[in-house]
Amino acid sequence: MKHLPVQKRTLTLFAILAPLLALFIYVALRSGPLAPIPVTLVTVENKSISPALFGIGTVEARYTYKIGPTYAGRVKRVDVQVGDQVKAGQLLGEMDPVDLDERIQAQYAALNRARAQLNEAQARKSYAQTQARRYEQLLKARSTSEELVVTKQQELLVAKAVLTAAREELSRVDAEAAALDEGAGPD
Repeated sequence: MKHLPVQKRTLTLFAILAPLLALFIYVALRSGPLAPIPVTLVTVENKSISPALFGIGTVEARYTYKIGPTYAGRVKRVDVQVGDQVKAGQLLGEMDPVDLDERIQAQYAALNRARAQLNEAQARKSYAQTQARRYEQLLKARSTSEELVVTKQQELLVAKAVLTAAREELSRVDAEAAALDEGAGPD
């Protein structure tokens, strides 16, 4: 059997790694996760316990409310700070209406458009009513079919529904214009 010759380099490497491995094992057993846990011994005494209140936490409000502006714009000023007590109806800040004038003009244009639609719906209803009466008279004279009379009555019902919708749209747009005027306030 032949012995392998040990080279000088291998011996040097072994001489360096062996102490490092021993040091690693020593540190792991003394101060690492395998180290013994120190135990403190105390004698038991009989004492009365006084109650104490201690805690870490936050104080929260009982009620919270979400607030916001009634129209779009930038915040001009804020009159209250975090933690201030406020009352119902108190002014918290002021908004700077950036595009309020343009919105008011657009709302009045929408109001005029709704009025025009109402006038158109009234005219269509009047025309449909006249046509329905005319075709009923033609049916009595046997100059038209009953189907055409029913069609004209249906057109009258549609015209009445369109008129009702136009009135509702006008009242909605009018309410929005009034709200914008109220929101603008005197400057």
